[in-house]
Amino acid sequence: MSRFYYDFHMHSCLSPCAENDMTPHNIAGMGSLAGLDVMALTDHNSCKNCPAFFEAAPVYGVIPVAGMELTTAEDIHVVCLFETLESALAFDEAVDQRRMKVPNNVRIFGDQLILNGSDEEIGTEAYYLPAAADITVDDAPAFAARYGGVAYPAHVDRESNGVIAALGTFPDTPGYLNAEFYDQTKREGYMELYPILREKRILVSSDAHRLTAIRDKSVWFDLPDGAESPEEIRAALFNVLRSEKGGRDTTA
Repeated sequence: MSRFYYDFHMHSCLSPCAENDMTPHNIAGMGSLAGLDVMALTDHNSCKNCPAFFEAAPVYGVIPVAGMELTTAEDIHVVCLFETLESALAFDEAVDQRRMKVPNNVRIFGDQLILNGSDEEIGTEAYYLPAAADITVDDAPAFAARYGGVAYPAHVDRESNGVIAALGTFPDTPGYLNAEFYDQTKREGYMELYPILREKRILVSSDAHRLTAIRDKSVWFDLPDGAESPEEIRAALFNVLRSEKGGRDTTA
């Protein structure tokens, strides 16, 4: 088995709540310094900086994953990850048709910058990205799966936009095989209160909105030997994410 340290939840300067120095090259470079092998870019309701991230990440020896932090109709955050950049961009187009189009007030919320593979600004997103989409938390897994994606509730241990804080429990929704924690020290306490979490694969990610929030390597996936290219490693990773929990957990 080969070990891959990961962080599957971070925001670029496309997310208005992220700092503008969260560019694809800066994110990948900081992740490399932190010892990460695989990183997912998950901006609010958009994958438009994922192409630039796919160009930047290999420069630093990082395997990129395209993703999105979807805001559901209930204002719950759900991480959606995709095995290929192309499927993520198709998902982006579908979500764009379902999200609330509220003009972004840059002075209040911040910039929403779209960059190219050289970290150069090539556009901006006019509408406030974190606004809710017309996709319910129960529909999100199947909606992402139409585009080959895997969806799971983000930061279940946080009050802000967490599924447990919003619903009072973790949903018994088909397709939610994984659950994300922000603070892994809270895992056992939450599992005592919500036993359904013991059936889920627990992921831990930083939800980084600034470079200093990108954490040193601490959580990992053990994948079968033989996967060498980024495409092969992503395929092996998604085989795990799509499977029922079994064997050793992915985090220490």
